[in-house]
Amino acid sequence: MPRPNGPSPVTLHDVAREAGVSLATASRAINGSTRRVRDDYRARVLAAAKRLNYKPNYAAQAVARGTTTTVGLLVGDVSDPYFSRIAAGVIEAADAAGLAVTMAATGRDSSRELDLVRTMAAQRPRIMIVAGSRLAGNPDQPALIEELTALTESGGRVIMISQPVLPFPTVAMDNTTGARQLAEALAGLGYRRFAVLRGNDALETSNERLRGFREGLAEHGIELADRHVISTEFTRDGGYAGALELIKEARGEVELIFAVNDVMAVGAMSALRSVGLRPGVDVAVAGYDDIPTVRDVTPALTTVGIPLAEIGREAVRHALETPEERPGRPSIVWTAKSSVVIRESTPGIGT
Repeated sequence: MPRPNGPSPVTLHDVAREAGVSLATASRAINGSTRRVRDDYRARVLAAAKRLNYKPNYAAQAVARGTTTTVGLLVGDVSDPYFSRIAAGVIEAADAAGLAVTMAATGRDSSRELDLVRTMAAQRPRIMIVAGSRLAGNPDQPALIEELTALTESGGRVIMISQPVLPFPTVAMDNTTGARQLAEALAGLGYRRFAVLRGNDALETSNERLRGFREGLAEHGIELADRHVISTEFTRDGGYAGALELIKEARGEVELIFAVNDVMAVGAMSALRSVGLRPGVDVAVAGYDDIPTVRDVTPALTTVGIPLAEIGREAVRHALETPEERPGRPSIVWTAKSSVVIRESTPGIGT
């Protein structure tokens, strides 16, 4: 009896029954197999499929064989230009390889990340790319490793864009070195009184950039006071709120604010203006990532440049070219090079 919203689609079971063969034989005849099907059986199956107007579900076949032409991409926040630039690189490289990209955002939440990995892995992507900072003390990490390992064992490839802490090939960023070089460059411009806007303690990217910045200041004999380090959300609004807190507690004590990512720095610049301070004049500001928009804000933002789109392209390239290997120890397959970019937001002391 037809279903209320229309007749049921013809299935492979229907074709097998019509041809008088087993389901396995019908599947081999239509979908292909290394096992040979007798010519008369193949002819009967194909004739039955034609009579019944059977349409193979190629997506389901690909999932079953572990050979889908998709790339699953997980990012922390689709509204963050950092991730959108990485995604652009992934999409470019995937398109060149004839692959389609499915993307989802974790919200930097480890349990949501795990749920999304499970959902995407069920679709058997050819490549799974997980982009975003690892979280210190993540209780979901063992389950995440288990899910990603199962995907590799079924023929998929896993690439991390992150810290090299999980047992999968990783495209890494040397956050510590980049932040250290920035601190040294800013000290060379004459700045001595610094503050930092960072993410929460669990966010390893934030930890690495704070650590590198401290090291760079120490090279010039400058100590970063703990009370001048403000933990806030890793977003534009977090930078805004963190800068207001800093101004309230330490107005007049700070010459330069380093925000550990560019969107936080943009928020900090807006906060300075909201209380009548001029970014780059009354208080200098620097960020990290060199997202495109920071070249167009006023004043243009000093930052650390990393090749975000190239990172996405390299992740796909290594997933396609790296020899198949079972998960083992963490491995870095490519490291993004960083470079300090001095702009008008840090003109230097006495200029």
